[in-house]
Amino acid sequence: MLEKNKKYRCEIVDIGQNGVGIGKYEGFTVFVDGALLGEVVDVKITKSKKNYAEGVISRIIEPSKYRVDRVCSMKYRSCGGCQIQELDYKKQLEIKTNSVKEDLKRIGGLENITVHPALGMVNPFRYRNKAQFPVQKSDGKLKIGFYKKKSHEVIDMDKCVIQHEKNDEIVGIVRQYMEDNNISAYDEKTHKGTIRHILTKIGYTTGDVMVVLVVTDTKLPNMEFLVEELKSKIDGFKTLVLNVNKEKTNVILGRNNINVFGEGKIIDNIGELEFEISPLSFFQVNPTQTEVLYGKALEYAMLEEGDVVFDIYCGIGTISLFLAKKASQVYGVEIVEEAILDARKNAKRNNIENAEFYVGKAEEVVPRLYKEGKRANVVVVDPPRKGCDEKVLDTIVNMQPDRVVYVSCNPATLARDLKYMVERGYECEEVQPVDMFPHSVHVETVCLLTKVQK
Repeated sequence: MLEKNKKYRCEIVDIGQNGVGIGKYEGFTVFVDGALLGEVVDVKITKSKKNYAEGVISRIIEPSKYRVDRVCSMKYRSCGGCQIQELDYKKQLEIKTNSVKEDLKRIGGLENITVHPALGMVNPFRYRNKAQFPVQKSDGKLKIGFYKKKSHEVIDMDKCVIQHEKNDEIVGIVRQYMEDNNISAYDEKTHKGTIRHILTKIGYTTGDVMVVLVVTDTKLPNMEFLVEELKSKIDGFKTLVLNVNKEKTNVILGRNNINVFGEGKIIDNIGELEFEISPLSFFQVNPTQTEVLYGKALEYAMLEEGDVVFDIYCGIGTISLFLAKKASQVYGVEIVEEAILDARKNAKRNNIENAEFYVGKAEEVVPRLYKEGKRANVVVVDPPRKGCDEKVLDTIVNMQPDRVVYVSCNPATLARDLKYMVERGYECEEVQPVDMFPHSVHVETVCLLTKVQK
């Protein structure tokens, strides 16, 4: 057991799935924030347990050959957004590919599967078209930025190198507006204050800009001034919305939206399809890689004339509408009512008549549709991080589709669900990781399952 606050020299032998360096000191495991594979570092122990310790870098003795200069001006230990920005981007992709392979093997028992190298970006910066900035006041200073790692303390910022450039300008304008009008920041402890978050959404192809202020009041002073500032300084500014959230919760958005300026929506395109985006709409945050991800899902679906598709956990219908361009019929299922309303609007906007959308829990709606006689020979699932509900998987197995395309944001639950499907008559053909979030440890994955022919 290592002594807290004491320094030890460790060799970093691996990178954990949370981006933390895994070091060894005389065989003892030490998790080192900010350390990279192959480095030798002096570590100050911050937590000591019987079987492991945690620490921070005191000094880098031998830097990793994969260490690069950090583009962001923030120190690594400040912002929790980019866990591995100091790691060479090609190495990031390699680590993400290996993490998918390891989870498939360790959790799913799947070893002899083709896992392609992760598909990365040509320029892995300024890729996010959506941002959520928490607002706080601390020591008399207004702070707008991102949460410090493992905390709800806001780290103030004036720019972020993975966000769209317009976000930097928007934050500056809102900051000045709050200071000029003495508008208070929300306090999570006292539940007092007015502005909780600033949310931005930017159309990748259209340049449309939406600004949402998450607030505890339905009126703010001098809103016309803020609108004029945004109109004059932000190209493409289309709408300003007050999202009212009076709940004592960490959930960012409330249910009530008030349009201060514009229609409360923006338009964006993925490929040839056009989508209407509202404050509550889920839309992938990396448009460039979204086309890559959806293109791969469409490729794996191998749609032909007459094919019927279930798109489970369909969101606002982004994948559904891609599939509907080639399939005979698509049935989309999603628990969020607003998302289904958006999906129906988007189908109409794109003149797509062969897509039907159902709202409700997937584990309830999918079995019901199956009992009603609806069948699909291709199923696409894109579940949240917790993966598919077992009832959904059971219904898919009973339906016996020829192909299942699984889009995952969590390799661990993907591996668990693939194991379940393989044990029930499906074969995992191939897996394609896609880097939707460069400089973080997260990875999206598309997997093709086919029914084993007896």
